[in-house]
Amino acid sequence: MTAPHVIFDRVSFSYGDRSVIPDLSLALSERRVGLIGSNGSGKSSLLRLVHGLAQPTGGTVTTVGLNTKTDRKKIPSRVGFLFQDPDRQIIFPTVGEEIAFGFEERGLTRQEAQREARSWLSRYGRSDWLERGVHELSEGQKQLVCLISVIALQPDLILLDEPFASLDLRTRLAFAKQLAALPQPLIMASHDLNFLARFDRILWLEGGRIRADGPPEDVLTAYDAAARAQPEVIS
Repeated sequence: MTAPHVIFDRVSFSYGDRSVIPDLSLALSERRVGLIGSNGSGKSSLLRLVHGLAQPTGGTVTTVGLNTKTDRKKIPSRVGFLFQDPDRQIIFPTVGEEIAFGFEERGLTRQEAQREARSWLSRYGRSDWLERGVHELSEGQKQLVCLISVIALQPDLILLDEPFASLDLRTRLAFAKQLAALPQPLIMASHDLNFLARFDRILWLEGGRIRADGPPEDVLTAYDAAARAQPEVIS
């Protein structure tokens, strides 16, 4: 039995007076775990709790063996996080600087970090991007830069929050292929049910609680049926 990557022990989480996750206990050990649910169901909050970007109001979150409160500073070197909007993640003006930053944070010299950045870009057929300005890239290209920045540091676990949201179909298919090839375990929030159908386990969140938890053929089918049974809402 594989040891869990993530353990939630009676976890609650609130924004001010608003309860987002009331009481959640679970253990995730599968290689691919998908999170589904309507907007505001708690998917992003769960991912932020796993990474330590948010702290539980009650209970304990353990990620790759680390307590997200007491070991918070250790988690970024072990767990990668890919945000929905790449512009929220990218902080440097050139692609090379963006990818090299993580290596410099780990103690490499600037020259060594640049060599690592060049090497990783070359693996993805993008060696010509090293000096390229981030502002010149499309949304899909920016998202690829963010992915390379995350996986180049070879984390033990990767979290993804709606990574396909701003991508067109062609870019989405290419990006999905990159994700599927990653050796690390993934926990991913997405509305792309076709991609999640290949995952090992799906959690359906509703109001911060688990409405369903199981293999994709069961949970995705139930989720799709429930969505189709609801009256259409246009906002």
